[in-house]
Amino acid sequence: MTALQTPAAVPVALPASSSKRRLLTCAVVAAPLWTVVSLAQAATREGFDLTRHPLSMLSNGSLGWLQIANFIVAGVLMIAGAAGLRRALHGTPGGTWAPRLVRVTGLGMIAAGVLVMDPGDGFPAGTPYGAPQTLSWHAFGHLAAGSISFTALIVACYILGRHFGRAGDRGHALASRLAGTALLIGNAWAMTGGTAGSLTLAVGTITAMTWISWVAARHLRSL
Repeated sequence: MTALQTPAAVPVALPASSSKRRLLTCAVVAAPLWTVVSLAQAATREGFDLTRHPLSMLSNGSLGWLQIANFIVAGVLMIAGAAGLRRALHGTPGGTWAPRLVRVTGLGMIAAGVLVMDPGDGFPAGTPYGAPQTLSWHAFGHLAAGSISFTALIVACYILGRHFGRAGDRGHALASRLAGTALLIGNAWAMTGGTAGSLTLAVGTITAMTWISWVAARHLRSL
């Protein structure tokens, strides 16, 4: 019976581990993919200035579909990655809410991709300078989705700080809190119209997203 039972046990164990690995890989890929696609467009699209234009504005123009797809794909990857983080962090401090908030971040990114910002301040090329006089319904929706996504991501980073702190890992706890604070400051600076606010927001967003990817990669390496 032992010889017959051993092969039967192996297929049960492997799919669970393989599934967890695939889900964590989604979280690992999400931030680098979104960052590379966004910054490549920011550097090459005519009229775009990262010190004045948020990365979300890249969803406008003839090539806007690239950034729309970028938001949606990254959001889907974040949602899948959240499921992997839930398995990896199960039973640990923050193991319930951090993955939930990462999932909310992913949902917000999808919504932000579907609901496009209005053109403005010279982008796309030929658009009058200055902010639009009125905002469309989808621009309002984009701002709401972005606010929800940013808030969830900030809180997720702080919860991961608690997670690492309770484990006695002060370095990673500090890094988690710094990542959340980078996005908190970047978002606040952009909302108040600070100089180069869109650039500080981009830096904060990329920092916080990259930290989530790094946490997922850390657990992926331990499998």
